[in-house]
Amino acid sequence: MPEWVMVASDMAKEQAGLVDARLAKALSHPMRVHILAILNDRVASPNEIAGMINERLPNVSYHVRALHELECIELVRTAQRRGAIEHYYRALKRPFFSDRDWKRLPQSARQAMSDVALQMVWKDVSTAIEEDTFERRPDRYLTRSPLVLDERGWGELNEVLGGVLAEAERIGSQSVKRLAKADEIGIPTRLVMMHFEASEAEEPDSGGGSRKRRKR
Repeated sequence: MPEWVMVASDMAKEQAGLVDARLAKALSHPMRVHILAILNDRVASPNEIAGMINERLPNVSYHVRALHELECIELVRTAQRRGAIEHYYRALKRPFFSDRDWKRLPQSARQAMSDVALQMVWKDVSTAIEEDTFERRPDRYLTRSPLVLDERGWGELNEVLGGVLAEAERIGSQSVKRLAKADEIGIPTRLVMMHFEASEAEEPDSGGGSRKRRKR
């Protein structure tokens, strides 16, 4: 999941606590998921958000008000725009689910959040390719690794990925401090990690290729 919808390991559950009931309600509509994701990245107005997600302003404004009432976002400032007052918001909450909480959500809710996350990933990648930044750095990292795992291996790999995310956040926090001290501009990056069950049509063989899976 992206940083605005994290799935924690059950080991971290005691520290994270159960998912906030208000947050669960806020994420009950796909548009709210998208709005909250945007406001985790930047300060924006309903008018700007409507343009970004190609939705009608009244619909976006309705869901922004709902998020504000649920105390998931806060008003940062207002500005006069074409004879009207435009309101700018930022997120207060970053959705955080433990494994157990995530499993309790209905599949439709999980799918809605995944859809928004993947839309943002595709947009980030396509924009980077269009603006020639994807291959700008020769040390960029990109892999695709088909694996066959048992249940234990699945859990172990998820734990490793959770640790990578925690370490990435630590590195990011330290980088921000060094940049501020040196009064320098940082390198904008995106870190994407995905681990999912693949289609049953094919599975990798032990030699690294793929073979058709038998129907059961």
